[in-house]
Amino acid sequence: MRRRTLFFVLPPVLFLLAALSLVTGSYPLKLSDVPTILGELFMPSDKQSLVTRVFWGLRFPRTITALLSGFILGVSGGVYQLIFSNPLASPDLTGVASGASFGAALAIVLGIGGSFQRMGFAFFGGIMSLVLVLLLVNRAGGERTGSYVLSGIVISALCSAGLMVLKTLADPERQLSAIDFWTMGSLAAVSSVKAYPLAALSLPVIALMLLLRRPLTMLALGDEECRAAGLSPRPWRALLLSAATLAVSASVSVTGVIGFVGLIAPHITHFLYGRRSRAFLPLCGAVGASILTAADLAARSLGGGAELPVSIFTVAAGVPVLVVLLCRRRREGT
Repeated sequence: MRRRTLFFVLPPVLFLLAALSLVTGSYPLKLSDVPTILGELFMPSDKQSLVTRVFWGLRFPRTITALLSGFILGVSGGVYQLIFSNPLASPDLTGVASGASFGAALAIVLGIGGSFQRMGFAFFGGIMSLVLVLLLVNRAGGERTGSYVLSGIVISALCSAGLMVLKTLADPERQLSAIDFWTMGSLAAVSSVKAYPLAALSLPVIALMLLLRRPLTMLALGDEECRAAGLSPRPWRALLLSAATLAVSASVSVTGVIGFVGLIAPHITHFLYGRRSRAFLPLCGAVGASILTAADLAARSLGGGAELPVSIFTVAAGVPVLVVLLCRRRREGT
């Protein structure tokens, strides 16, 4: 019953949040503006009204980015937790988000301004962070739950040190504020120029991860079960981790580091859905999209005219989830 309720409740919640995101901002839109917005869709931009330019140039791309980035973080968090069999594995705690942020910041300092180029640097930073985490875990001689977390903390600290160096080298008038944007996370600067390349790159990767749910489920059971089913675990693990890292890196290159969404979305999904089966990954994405869109609404509504960093609200939402998880694990004796 609870599972069926989730399928009925989640789509309307997402639709409501998206609708609120489309009309909320410093220039509020009204329902009466819809005919004008639709009627001027194919007109040249210099002939469109201000309402239409605000909607298609800013509000619509921002809403799409919030939904898409939240979906990316939720699905990627589910992939990390299933592959590592670790409830604390996420883009934040495995160092991937910090590495991607360092890569994007490096692109800024080098004067590389294109969206796809920054995504490339962010992906390289994210994948290198993941490789270093896996090397540290292998060097430690085990794959216990704490090994990934500790290795992720080490790599995140290394990336943070690198960010400090980049901030020292950055131009204080132009580049320093842009780097601060990546480290805090915000959707304030999102426009169609950034949103559509993100969609073009990440949607095929998301589709790939969703299509590979069966190999992912086998990897979650362990290498022996995976081999018994006729799957070689190493290439499948590398493919899924690379896909998740690419998607997260693309998101970070547009929104900056947004904490805790990839960590808590799978836990909320598991609590509501009750199992990690075929629908688990899409539900993780939907929950992540809901969290990030709601956080973005709060960030632009509760700042008294100023935009607040989105991570303030995602971390605030993540703390009680982690407290509940800790209490449940204590009761279960794990």
